Amino acid sequence: MGVINVTPDSFSDGGRYLDPDRAFARAVELEEAGADILDIGAESTRPGATPIQAAEELRRLIPVLKRLRDKLRVPVSVDTYKAEVAERALRHGAEIINDPSGLTIDPHLAKVAAQHDAGLILNHMRGRPETWARLGPLQDVAGTVARELEATAQRARLAGNDRTRLMVDPGLGFGKRKEQNSEILARLRLLARLDLPILVGASRKSFLARETEELTRYATAAAVTAAILGGAHVVRVHDVAEMAAAAKVADEIVTQSEDPINRRD
Repeated sequence: MGVINVTPDSFSDGGRYLDPDRAFARAVELEEAGADILDIGAESTRPGATPIQAAEELRRLIPVLKRLRDKLRVPVSVDTYKAEVAERALRHGAEIINDPSGLTIDPHLAKVAAQHDAGLILNHMRGRPETWARLGPLQDVAGTVARELEATAQRARLAGNDRTRLMVDPGLGFGKRKEQNSEILARLRLLARLDLPILVGASRKSFLARETEELTRYATAAAVTAAILGGAHVVRVHDVAEMAAAAKVADEIVTQSEDPINRRD
């Protein structure tokens, strides 16, 4: 999954793709580099980010979706926690909604996804971006994430979403400390019991940050590899070509695994 942020303040590429033509060019570039899904976000969820109104999110998002519609071979996902934005995005060609809040901010989003028979990605988030710095420690973070995602998936199904349309994301960096993110990667197999596809978004997260962008890419490649070896089916990344190379090696290792959780025959 390749990432395109149409925001002025995202932590990695804020401001680069606000123009629809530049966003389109980036989308084509990521598709050609090997992206199977494109994830478009119009509101930053970086630590400390201030929420924006739906009208502003739509002002940024809709021109980009119009520019992309029927121009790509791969499906478009929209990163939003607002039902109103999800509704408009799906009407403008998006096929997947990636809810960073995991239905905790606007539960009606689940009903919107069901009405459109859209894919729905449920991300685990503690608190909200503006409160993350004040969150206390969490015991058994991996177990807690698995239990809470299981409950979230159940809510989505009760809203009418078929389980074949759901995917879960443990939410690296979403209200978790550095060591907790590492624990989640180490114990990712706990999510296998949900019997749902697993997405992991580690790309350029602060817990992987190094002295240079190049070193941060190497750190991201290590996290991507760990995620796939741990059972991830999709990895959300900014540097698609580089991470596709890492993912290919990890997939080859998984194919040879004797662990039934990891086998992808």
